[in-house]
Amino acid sequence: MASRFLIFMMPATSSIFYKNTSISYTDSGKGSALVLLHGFLENQFMWSDLTAVFSQKYRVITIDLLGHGHSGCLGYVHSMEDQADMVHELLSRLRIRKAIVVGHSMGGYVALALAEAYPELFKGLVLLNSTARADSAERKLNRNRAVKAVKKDHPLFINLSIANLFSESNRERLAHAIEQVKKEALQTPLQGIIAALEGMKIRKDREVLLHFAPFPMLLILGTQDPVLPIETTQDQVVPNQTKLVCLPGGHMSHLENPAELAAALAVFFKSI
Repeated sequence: MASRFLIFMMPATSSIFYKNTSISYTDSGKGSALVLLHGFLENQFMWSDLTAVFSQKYRVITIDLLGHGHSGCLGYVHSMEDQADMVHELLSRLRIRKAIVVGHSMGGYVALALAEAYPELFKGLVLLNSTARADSAERKLNRNRAVKAVKKDHPLFINLSIANLFSESNRERLAHAIEQVKKEALQTPLQGIIAALEGMKIRKDREVLLHFAPFPMLLILGTQDPVLPIETTQDQVVPNQTKLVCLPGGHMSHLENPAELAAALAVFFKSI
């Protein structure tokens, strides 16, 4: 199925100032709140299709995380806690007391930090192509290498990184979408890229939340994910505590399996 990535336009963006830094977001639809948090090198535009679908029944909030999209940087390290505090402040200003939060990749790490600090906010949590585990020693070394590569030539780093997020079987079929993702990623400032890499590297292990969180949780994984291999992530799920959905494809389920993803999310939302 071809992606509808370019068909729908996002709602008009708004902004707030947080610690003297502009934070960009959208707020559309009415009903129970859905908060969508994008991943590394992404921005709120990634949610355009899902916003179009779910804003018919829900109030959908999308946010450019610190150092991404049209949101500014606070420093050269954006910890997941920094990001979570920013998200919480924005939701407080929007008078959102309860929400279902969906986080893609790094957005999942932010969602977990938000859930740990502010569990009363959550009606449910979806980790999309993400993990509750901290970086391994090897992955931390890879983050350090990535920082060096970014400082040397960040457009080259982005161009090489984006295609590797998709399963090999989808790279030719989704060539146009991959180019669009690259275009969006190239708008990410150098400081934002470095701050995110440093922040992900030092994030806490929060797997315990998958076992004991007082709200429903869903983990959605790609069976051919080159970034988070399914064999090393699916065993986080505890039966009867966190639900698991596996989709064919890589790390970009919203582009590789858009219809299946929307259906899985709809089922989970209705169950809450």
